[in-house]
Amino acid sequence: MEPYRYFSVIAPFAELPEAEMRSLAQVAIPKRFESGDHLFYEGDPCQGLWIITEGAIKILKASPSGRQLVLATQQAPSTIAEVPVFDGGPYPATVTALESTTALLLLTADFLAACQRNPKLTLRFLHVFGSRLRHLVALVERITFGSIRQRLATELLLFADQAGTDHFQLPETHEELATRLGTVREVVSRNLSRFQSEGMLRVQRKDVEILSRSALETEAATEM
Repeated sequence: MEPYRYFSVIAPFAELPEAEMRSLAQVAIPKRFESGDHLFYEGDPCQGLWIITEGAIKILKASPSGRQLVLATQQAPSTIAEVPVFDGGPYPATVTALESTTALLLLTADFLAACQRNPKLTLRFLHVFGSRLRHLVALVERITFGSIRQRLATELLLFADQAGTDHFQLPETHEELATRLGTVREVVSRNLSRFQSEGMLRVQRKDVEILSRSALETEAATEM
């Protein structure tokens, strides 16, 4: 796909005139990353807006002790690092490639110039900010008010809904799932075993079958 066409499939840019998309593509810097490579680190000065054109990334925060929490994962095509482009601060989180990933880096000055030429582009990015904020509020709510069992049950139901069946393959390792839930691999594995012994699941490595959706839904709704 020609670089400018990536702009046409990303919502905030999709309504721009083709000439504007081509102009942005000419100044965007192509990047390529392999699985595990960092696009940037938390605290790095913001270079600009990143447009993920192929692959997938995860956004994570790390504590001083090294504990990590995955804030979100995103598949291409999408944008990341919108906030620091507008507020001038450093990148607020670390972004890592989950698989072979390509991206376009639109430098801050070029992106802001595009917003000045196309005021509605800024309004469309406000919609992106709103969606991201709602996601973060929901994440804080789950972590603050939900037990690991509750959060794990919720994720399993979400995986099943995404797969369209109660018999599915876990899309993440236990360690990756633990990182996203703000815990450690042993806790995730232990709770999966407990769900299985309680008759809610059948688990064989990454193969999962929900045997009692109602029981798992009750667990997901239980507040501690």
